[in-house]
Amino acid sequence: MVRVWPGLLVLALVAATAVGATARVASVVPARTVPCQEIIDHPAFPFAGFPSFRYRLVLGVVSAPPLFLGQPVALREGLWPYWLKVGLVVEAGAPSVTIRVPERWQNRAAIIWGNGNYDAGSSIQIAGGCGATDPGAGNAYAGGFYSRLRAACVPLVFRVGGRSATVRFGIGRRCH
Repeated sequence: MVRVWPGLLVLALVAATAVGATARVASVVPARTVPCQEIIDHPAFPFAGFPSFRYRLVLGVVSAPPLFLGQPVALREGLWPYWLKVGLVVEAGAPSVTIRVPERWQNRAAIIWGNGNYDAGSSIQIAGGCGATDPGAGNAYAGGFYSRLRAACVPLVFRVGGRSATVRFGIGRRCH
C-alpha cells in the first residue's frame, strides 16, 4: 500500500476542483446575442463597401470589413484605450453567426456589434433568421473593435453552423 501525505492529497483535490470549475465556467458563459431589433440598415448583400474600402465575404453569409481598417481613435481612458468603428453586414434570413476573439488575443482586443449599450467582449452571436428573406438583402450592425494596442493585426473567428473561418483585420497597420 502506498502512503500519501494528507496535505498533498488535499492540495491535489483543491487543484482538480479549481481546474474543473474554471473549465465549466468557460464553457457555460454564452456570447452576447445581438437581437434582430439592433439592425441599423438593410443594404444589398453581399455588401461591397466603397471602392477603397471593400468588404469581404465570409462563410457565404457575412460581409466583413476589409483587411486594412485604418487608424483607431485614442480614447485615453478605460480598459481599452483605442477604438475603431466599423460596421458588419449579415445576409438577411441567415442562421446565427458567432464571432469571437481567439483566446490568445483576448487581453489585446475586444469586439462589439449591435445597437445597444453593452460592454465590449471577446465574443458575440448575431441572431439568425433576422430581416427579409429576399435574395440580395442584408442586415447591417453598428460596432467595431476596441484594442489595447495602437496597431495590431487582429484575428476573429467566425462560425456559422459547423463551419468556421479565421479572418484578420489590420487596425493601424497592414496585415500580411
